[in-house]
Amino acid sequence: MAKTAKPLPALDWLEPRMQLSRTLSLLSFAVLLLFVLLWNLLFADLHGARTWVVLVIQLTPLAILAPGMLSGNARAHAWCCFVVNIYFIQGVLGAFDPNRMLYGWMQMILSLTLFCSAMMYTRYRLQLDRKLAGE
Repeated sequence: MAKTAKPLPALDWLEPRMQLSRTLSLLSFAVLLLFVLLWNLLFADLHGARTWVVLVIQLTPLAILAPGMLSGNARAHAWCCFVVNIYFIQGVLGAFDPNRMLYGWMQMILSLTLFCSAMMYTRYRLQLDRKLAGE
């Protein structure tokens, strides 16, 4: 027996939640980007590696997602949920190093916030699109 489809929420319920989750995802995206940039420029001990090489490697995934995130594309937010796991793993590894413990915890919190808010924005945005299409 097929499951019956759940009704979509009302527009006045969806719109503020979509705006809040988008604002939170953009804010955490920008703070994560700046945090990684400033940490590598000011505090990181790169053991002789060139700073610009490390920055290119670490910031390229975020730079690829930036146009879609800024335009409010739900698919870019969904991809962000996959990509941000790299930064979460890096934060977990940093949290176990006494010299980078603060960096690791901050990166974990920022990436977790970005993951949750981008996931919720994707959900609310797709529900809103379906509701506006007449479902």
